[in-house]
Amino acid sequence: MRLCLALLFAQVLTFAAEDPYASQLFQKHCATCHQSAAGANGRIPQLPVLKAMTPAAIQRTLDSGVMQTQAAALSADERLRIATFLGTAVTLQRKREEIPDLCKAGAIGTASDRPSWPDWGGGPANTRFQSAKQAGIDAQDLPRLTLKWAFAFPDTSTMRSQPAIYRGRIFAGGQDGSVYALDVSTGCVYWTTVVQSQVRSGIATGEIASGPALFFGDSAGFVYALDANTGKQLWKMRPDDHPASTVTATPVFYRGKLYVGSASREEALSVAAGYHCCTFRGSESALDATTGKILWKRHTIDEVAKARPKTKNGATAFGPSGAGVWTAPTLDPERDTMYITTGDNYSDPPTSMSDALVSLRMSTGEILWSRQFTAKDAWNSSCQLPGKVNCPDSDGPDFDFASSAILVTLPNGKRELLLGQKSAVVYAVDPDQRGKTLWQSRIGEGGTVGGIEWGSASDGRNMYVALSDIRFQLALKPNSNDRTYQLDPNKGGGLFAFRIDNGERIWQTPPPGCGARRPCSPAQSAAVTSTPGLVWSGSEDGHLRAYSTVNGKIVWDYDTARQYRTVNGIPGHGGSIDVAGPIVAGGMLFTVSGYPSRGGMPGNVLLAFGVGR
Repeated sequence: MRLCLALLFAQVLTFAAEDPYASQLFQKHCATCHQSAAGANGRIPQLPVLKAMTPAAIQRTLDSGVMQTQAAALSADERLRIATFLGTAVTLQRKREEIPDLCKAGAIGTASDRPSWPDWGGGPANTRFQSAKQAGIDAQDLPRLTLKWAFAFPDTSTMRSQPAIYRGRIFAGGQDGSVYALDVSTGCVYWTTVVQSQVRSGIATGEIASGPALFFGDSAGFVYALDANTGKQLWKMRPDDHPASTVTATPVFYRGKLYVGSASREEALSVAAGYHCCTFRGSESALDATTGKILWKRHTIDEVAKARPKTKNGATAFGPSGAGVWTAPTLDPERDTMYITTGDNYSDPPTSMSDALVSLRMSTGEILWSRQFTAKDAWNSSCQLPGKVNCPDSDGPDFDFASSAILVTLPNGKRELLLGQKSAVVYAVDPDQRGKTLWQSRIGEGGTVGGIEWGSASDGRNMYVALSDIRFQLALKPNSNDRTYQLDPNKGGGLFAFRIDNGERIWQTPPPGCGARRPCSPAQSAAVTSTPGLVWSGSEDGHLRAYSTVNGKIVWDYDTARQYRTVNGIPGHGGSIDVAGPIVAGGMLFTVSGYPSRGGMPGNVLLAFGVGR
């Protein structure tokens, strides 16, 4: 029977590869966006990226995910044919009802059992620092730090969701919509649940009335709560009803409430010439963590978008729009205050809370103050296309904040917020003086996928900052006018350390380089993590490295871009590392590997390292 199924799938795939109707559908409905220069910026996946995905993953995106609106004109059969035409099949014989490598039955441990990494920033201040007691790994352990187990996600080429460690388990979500509860020591599976769309945010954990729970957002804009013991869905809600909304920001749990930001894909949808850009407004919401009920919601743009004069390129325009919240909020419960960072505007007119740091009251969502770092930054993906059809006249630099603010306290008792922007500028500001700049430093050129991307770290003395500055090269196929954009293997990357009290640059370490690996970029876009004496940083080149906090020397290096024998029996391979940062707890180090969205290397693994005997 398995042989017959394999032959059947082979026939289907052969047919799909030669399916002229599917090819025509793609050219008519998809090629304008997915074979354009705008795809090179990572906002819209180009054709090679789509071909690295599976048919199942593509079909879920078309049926119920982020492309549901764009695919609404297609029949179910047409969506299936496009997905099969584009995707590369893997693990087709896996049955969803089967869970390999099951753990022995048992309830989740008590909260004090094991060290944890509960959310995106490792705690409400978003320092991404783990203490010696919690980490259980120091510089002396590095020679004995080895891979303990690897776990592979099915139907997956992109690993972007940062896991969470809680009560002796690691909770991880994938591109295929699956969420797993794994044992931290062995990688065996306690349960798995599949949700509507790609798990886009990181995982957060917390205690509610019914017990321990998980919280996360998906690419279709929904936020979920799952029972951490069983994986049962407790609730599901959508904080923003805009059809293009998405939840990239990892929720933050605090005393029965959940704080989560909303962003959107509308910035990328603007590449379609007939799209009327744009109407989405970013927001931050507080939810009842037990029920998902919205307690308050605060938009980053007060005014609802309305029709505006046509752009200088003749496009119908709406605005203001944008200022999405891509990042986990930073909480200061003692002062009933939280801080969020925002993205750019998508259309004119530019607004005052785009590319900004915003202070809100935790209890009510009242805006206390805001500080804008780049004014008049209205931009969307069509600004990179010939003709710039939907590009706003402002045509800004696209200097979003893609990383959370870090709240630290200096030895003199003064507080600082540490910020990293896609402009490649690092800031320290005073939260008690409405964001007054205390010091700043430029570390690179910045850009759409440049500058500081997903997050820095601080150990309370220094700030550790990774530089992205991904760049692309134009490649022409021989005897063809076809243009493709490939990662530049010679540009981007580097790690920097600053004293938080005065901004002195203590050291900087250039990237080791790509060598002969292709495709490859030395850019370091993923979030950074710190433990006593060490800084951990993943790279687009597939390496996870540890740096000495004293001098920036690379003291440990592991190439994740390889094949793995996995504990769950699914073929596993690593690739580029982006978005999610490594997490450390209880003598274990975890990272996800695989990120083709910017032209890098696909992958589907969660890797667990521990100190060997």
